[in-house]
Amino acid sequence: MAMTKSQLFNALAESTGLSKKDVTNFVEKFTDLAYHEVKNSGEFTIPGVGKLVKKNRAARMGRNPATGESIKIPAKTVVKFRVAKAAKDAVL
Repeated sequence: MAMTKSQLFNALAESTGLSKKDVTNFVEKFTDLAYHEVKNSGEFTIPGVGKLVKKNRAARMGRNPATGESIKIPAKTVVKFRVAKAAKDAVL
């Protein structure tokens, strides 16, 4: 089962010796920085974990599965996470 946000903050506070408030503040600032960097430069790297990357998806033709009708899917920007090799090696 995945860790909840509260469980993550408690585990980080316990392992670092910092208060839960300090850990919460750090994680919030870290995520704000990551979002800002991805928005402005297109990517944000977390060493040993992976990289957030902003990608442009081209417009394409799709099909409505209920009616079989062809529809045009517009272009859009998406954010992807690419897992680092070190993380894959550690987990798999």
